[in-house]
Amino acid sequence: MSLQVRRPGPAMRDRTTLRLGGTTLAEVLLRADADLDHLPQLLATEGGRFLALGAGSNLLCSDEVLPLVLCTVGNQRAPEMEPGENCVLVRAGAGLKFPVLLGWTSRNGLSGLENLTGIPGSVGGAVAMNAGSYGTAMADVINRVRVWTPENGLNWVDAADCCFGYRRFSLGENMCAPEGFFLVWDVELRLQPSVPDKVRAAMRYTMARKRASQPVNAWSAGCVFKNSPEMSAGKLLDESGMRGKRLGDMSFSEMHANFLVNLGKGTASQALELLETGRTAVRDRFGIELETEVIVLP
Repeated sequence: MSLQVRRPGPAMRDRTTLRLGGTTLAEVLLRADADLDHLPQLLATEGGRFLALGAGSNLLCSDEVLPLVLCTVGNQRAPEMEPGENCVLVRAGAGLKFPVLLGWTSRNGLSGLENLTGIPGSVGGAVAMNAGSYGTAMADVINRVRVWTPENGLNWVDAADCCFGYRRFSLGENMCAPEGFFLVWDVELRLQPSVPDKVRAAMRYTMARKRASQPVNAWSAGCVFKNSPEMSAGKLLDESGMRGKRLGDMSFSEMHANFLVNLGKGTASQALELLETGRTAVRDRFGIELETEVIVLP
């Protein structure tokens, strides 16, 4: 058994790309399929709220001690492929870093993920948030997902039986308990055969676009508000005077107003106050209520 339980758990500032967050109660590190057999007992006895954690790229956590038990998915199963119906099926572990998967697909000449170049985090996190960029979302390429639930253990679930939305993924209503705790463990994607040079060129183009308009090297959680049907959140914030707006060491980026960045010593309270300032400014100017894309953990 490779399962490990650490008490107390780590500080979320060390586990999130925004570098914010207080300490947690415990962390359960899961690396192998067999580790999942021990989860039901932990869920029943550990106390605190369980949180499935990938690479922490879309989280804004309170600076206080958090009543959380982290379930960290360390399943970094290497990608493998096989022929599918009018596609190539690619399977990979949820704990694998998403940029690693993209590098593998480019070397193997597999197309479908190019527009997602530059998205940080893990493969499982990309599934759980239905990550998207430049008109492509994970839902467009997922064939099935291998998930663990307390009720049914570890099983493959077809994409048709999953629920996808804007930056949202969940299981069908009959597949897990109302509290909905589950872990993404593996994913199978439907990609198209291409040639490595063409895939690499498309990825370079996407990355160049992002570098020109987004603070890709900053401490951030990516876009913090969801786009509205009327206008992108970045444009709404920009036209409401939020670009570069700063409070302490937290700031809306000068490059892209929908990116909240930590300039070094930012705090969660500063971040939350800035989010509310931005939401209020957009509401007052446009009458539009912005919805957070980043997951806020009080």
